[in-house]
Amino acid sequence: MDEKILKLKEMVDSSDNIVFFGGAGVSTESGIPDFRSVDGLYHQKFKYPPETMLSHSFYVSHKEEFYEFYRAKMLALDAQPNAAHKKLAQWEQEGKLKAVITQNIDGLHQKAGSREVLELHGSTLRNYCERCHAFYGVEAVVNSTGVPKCECGGDLKPDVVLYEEGLDMTTMERALDYIQKADMLIIGGTSLVVYPAAGLVHYYRGKKLVVINKGETGGDLRADLTINAPIGEVFSQL
Repeated sequence: MDEKILKLKEMVDSSDNIVFFGGAGVSTESGIPDFRSVDGLYHQKFKYPPETMLSHSFYVSHKEEFYEFYRAKMLALDAQPNAAHKKLAQWEQEGKLKAVITQNIDGLHQKAGSREVLELHGSTLRNYCERCHAFYGVEAVVNSTGVPKCECGGDLKPDVVLYEEGLDMTTMERALDYIQKADMLIIGGTSLVVYPAAGLVHYYRGKKLVVINKGETGGDLRADLTINAPIGEVFSQL
């Protein structure tokens, strides 16, 4: 077993209050493209840039085009959890891991069996009526054309945080609380460039900070262990 993997295993074995903070790299091994890599959404060609089409103002002014893009590119209903999702769910069941904090919106952590999942950017699996606030599953979007409607006639909006929208402060505060109390923080599959979510990791005060990412990770972190590799590949060896 690789020396770094062995050290990671020892750190996990000696911890019982682990918190995991993850980003797009956790889902890419399940076939969901990220935004910023070479073949990610930002490098594909659309009529408008993806960050424009996923903004609050575009959603308000171009709802039909928003949903055309959203259905084509943001829903990954056939994706399955990979080794990283499964290992985190296992650790939670064993009582070692207290929470998964994720920037992803695909619901794969829950699909793998994780229960305490804090979704900083929401989930594509949930939608709500802008008029009466009734909640709908993802089927309401998949099985409709144009702008999906509520029974009351209101427009449905995905329960995801679009550009120009603020994060849910209750979720942020819970994430902050978990991170501050953790005896081990694992950051995986994220370049830590999306704020304010990325700023949360600076509140960790423990002695076991682990970063696992295929590419460079920003944020000026003084990690106790850094592994430059796909997270699913790493977790499959634990």
